[in-house]
Amino acid sequence: MHTLNLLKFQEIDFADYFSLVSNEKVMAQITEYAIPFEEAQIDFQNLLKRNEKYEHSGSYKIYDSSTNEFIGLGHLTLDEENNEVAEIGYMIKPEYWGKGYGGEIANVLIEKAKNSALKTLKAIIDPDNIASRKILIKQGFVSGKICKIGGLPGEILSKKL
Repeated sequence: MHTLNLLKFQEIDFADYFSLVSNEKVMAQITEYAIPFEEAQIDFQNLLKRNEKYEHSGSYKIYDSSTNEFIGLGHLTLDEENNEVAEIGYMIKPEYWGKGYGGEIANVLIEKAKNSALKTLKAIIDPDNIASRKILIKQGFVSGKICKIGGLPGEILSKKL
């Protein structure tokens, strides 16, 4: 079991963010392509605005507390039309895949959500992402539907808090 440290992304953290979104392996089951530098800068500025706007949700840089190594990103993104719902998600650097970090990150984000006004969590995954699906089902998420999301295959799962 790892001890994780989650801190909201700040302006100085772009390099860590870009190391994830520019990695084709990380993005294969998210956007199906690595995000180019200019697009990543715009996305990161939007991420920072959401982090400032909402106290109990946002995008977090994740470190292994014992090694202080950057593992990836986890997010609780509030549904702006229904503030009782948030999307949960994470991206992990490939060298940390298969080591139990995904489940632990999901657990920490779910606990954060339980300590807020949120009532429902949603997760959107590539239906072929068996590892993420297993993690979410183990955490009590239920598959709602499989559909195209932004032109890509997607599965929407949810969990009542």
